[in-house]
Amino acid sequence: MALIVALPAAAGTSPSRASLNGLDGINFFNAAMLAGFGPYVAVYLAEQKWTQETIGFVLTAGGLAGLLALAPGGELLDTVRSKRALAALAASMVAVTALVIGIWPNFPVVFAALVLHGTTGAFLGPAIAAISLGVVGHWALAEQLGRNQRFASAGSLIATGLMGVIGYFLSYQAMFLIAAALVLPLLVRLAAIRPADIDFARSCGATHPDAPTQRARTTHRSLWTSPGMLTFAAGLFLFQLANAAMLPVVGAALVYDGESRSSLIIAALIILPQIVVALLAPWVGRQARHWGRRPLLLIGFGALPIRALLFAWSADPLFLIGLQLLDGISGAIVGVLTVLITADLTHGTGRFNLAQGSGSRHHWDRVRTWCCAQHCTLWVRRREL
Repeated sequence: MALIVALPAAAGTSPSRASLNGLDGINFFNAAMLAGFGPYVAVYLAEQKWTQETIGFVLTAGGLAGLLALAPGGELLDTVRSKRALAALAASMVAVTALVIGIWPNFPVVFAALVLHGTTGAFLGPAIAAISLGVVGHWALAEQLGRNQRFASAGSLIATGLMGVIGYFLSYQAMFLIAAALVLPLLVRLAAIRPADIDFARSCGATHPDAPTQRARTTHRSLWTSPGMLTFAAGLFLFQLANAAMLPVVGAALVYDGESRSSLIIAALIILPQIVVALLAPWVGRQARHWGRRPLLLIGFGALPIRALLFAWSADPLFLIGLQLLDGISGAIVGVLTVLITADLTHGTGRFNLAQGSGSRHHWDRVRTWCCAQHCTLWVRRREL
């Protein structure tokens, strides 16, 4: 698998400080807004006396909608010039889904809202990556992705803690109203990114300004038959498949063993990796240029089986919490390199967004969220009993 380490032709990119600050803001507030979904949806619906089967059904529907929208969303991002407009539309739709779930938690409304959330969420994250590539160019993308990951982790970490406090002292409904309100600062920071700083050709992975509008762009067939793309997708698929259910399984074991502090332990297991990602991601972005992509990716992948083996060896809560440092290492490396390697492999094709939109990372992140949501429903049912 040949990976591009440096592309001198793009080295002259010099975006404005306002646009770079805007990128920081949209990563922070997007992650904060999305923190209101996932596990909290399951807990909130369980509190509304929904059955576990019904909760699983609507969450699965939302995940399936997101999966089906990935490829069309990527194609749309490669075609539409205004990436900011698409990101604003997607963020607004996510806010609407949070609002309606919080106000009208009945089956038809929640089902429609989660399907809409899955569909728009399928291109919100890729849109932010496309804007980043268009603003800084390929040469500076590695460090920018590390910065993106730091602000996203910080936003997710702060919002998770804040919403946990809101849910405890006020109500779970208030959490969704706060999540919806977070779209306002997100849109403000998105508007701060100057349209002139987003190069359309770069944002699609094209090599020259006219490439995205030409029919001679790389065909879908040649993209999906690329050995490098297939190898990377297979590795990412297996990594996410192994990682998706690990934390829910550990949490379930704590509940079944009668651990009285299970909710606090799970919270620590979720929060600690986010702290590690926020601290480590910028370093990963810098080292990706000096070390190359492959050594870092092997470290990120290799931390997973080590963590799995050690999880199986001991169920001591403090030991488990310490092991989550490895999850933070994997999260920082894989989170940064997924988009970066996709940009490497599609450079010059004009199909960057199609490739990242169809990537398995987004799908398996949804599977992992669904598993966590099912486990949180188990907590609520156990407490009720």
